[in-house]
Amino acid sequence: MSETNLFRLFTDRLNSLGVKYMVVGSVAGMVYGEARLTQDVDIVLELEAAAAQKLCDLFPIDEFYCPPVEVVRIEASRPRSGHFNLIHHDTGFKADIYLRAGDKLSQWAIQNVRKVDLEGHDVWIAPPEYVILGKLEFYREGGSEKHLRDIRSILKVSADRINHDWLQAQIVQLGLDREWAIVAGTDG
Repeated sequence: MSETNLFRLFTDRLNSLGVKYMVVGSVAGMVYGEARLTQDVDIVLELEAAAAQKLCDLFPIDEFYCPPVEVVRIEASRPRSGHFNLIHHDTGFKADIYLRAGDKLSQWAIQNVRKVDLEGHDVWIAPPEYVILGKLEFYREGGSEKHLRDIRSILKVSADRINHDWLQAQIVQLGLDREWAIVAGTDG
């Protein structure tokens, strides 16, 4: 099973639910950059607590680990940053689901999500600027070089899809100048 088919185990079902979502993280980085191995797909999902049962029904227990509906409702009710995992039993592939991204940047991203056709299936991917900013923040938090490689790959492959002026303004606003200088190779 190709990696595209693996994360489609989750995105195809979310498409059928009709909720707003966006793929972020390494999978989004691969869409805008170059392929690399990953163990999961990160998805930001707008889900009301009332729709928790519908979501759980999409991921039946004989095929997936899905937390109990009560847990999904609690996570969906959080003012910000609810989170849970879905795991496909046969492959072990996991989706990290992040709920209610309430900050302005996440709201901008979900309003500017991009529909991408992957092997004949629509997948909603976060804008490349959002993916870059997220990877800069993860690099700042943990120092993993994989985030820098992903950013450089996105800049190389998808430079024409990026609003560079807007990205630079967000980098300054979020205090990510030092991390950006490392990506650009101008950190001294």
